[in-house]
Amino acid sequence: MDLSKKIRNIEDYPAEGIIFRDITTLLREDDYFKEAIDQMADLRKDSKIDIVVGIEARGFIVGAPVAYKLNCGFVPIRKKGKLPSDKISASYDLEYGQDVIEIHKDAIKKGQNVLIVDDLLATGGTSSVAIDLIEKLGGNVVGLDFLIELVDLKGREKIKDYDVKSIIKY
Repeated sequence: MDLSKKIRNIEDYPAEGIIFRDITTLLREDDYFKEAIDQMADLRKDSKIDIVVGIEARGFIVGAPVAYKLNCGFVPIRKKGKLPSDKISASYDLEYGQDVIEIHKDAIKKGQNVLIVDDLLATGGTSSVAIDLIEKLGGNVVGLDFLIELVDLKGREKIKDYDVKSIIKY
């Protein structure tokens, strides 16, 4: 099943010159959504994963069902101001601006094997900062999995010391 044919391309969003890869058109199709999650879970079916971390917001959409399929817990990394308990945070550059993400201090236990899941690998900035937060909490990042990878933006280079996998490449 060619998942890429269900991705909508929106030009000049959120800024001029950017092609936004919209996964909502894939998510609304039950067979394509199921296939996407099955393929992502299959990437790590033989790995020991304790926790899947999803990065706000679309990382929640793909990360939580992947965690379910892998029989492990799920932890959200959220944008600043969204988590209610003690947290750590880090700022990073986007391809079109800056942002801050946070994780609860008690979300990851020392030594846990963590898989980071997100919908898109672009420049690698968000993923790199997520790795830093997880490692500060003592987690062992065993890999990063993405539904889509924008190869020309070379985000993989920023996280090259980790096992990176993606399903759809543009």
